[in-house]
Amino acid sequence: MGRVETLILLKHDLGIHTNAHDEYLRFLLKSAKERISREGIKEEDTTEYTAIQIEYAAYLFRKRAGTDTAMPRFLRWDLNNLLISQKAKKEKTDDV
Repeated sequence: MGRVETLILLKHDLGIHTNAHDEYLRFLLKSAKERISREGIKEEDTTEYTAIQIEYAAYLFRKRAGTDTAMPRFLRWDLNNLLISQKAKKEKTDDV
């Protein structure tokens, strides 16, 4: 999925209907991608990866204005599940 589509989906998630925050939202998407990578997750061209990147960027956007800055459980679970899935695929191909 391309950057434009990812930005549009993030804006839908956040309920943003203008272009006023686009530059900041692009920055958050890039930051989310880098943070996901730091978790050991490889970038994929899948719906699952894109959804997690959008969830992470939306979390970063919302936490700046809120008092609860803890990562939502669903996001932590999604990150863990994707990492485990990728590791399992790698081990499976290494065994062959």
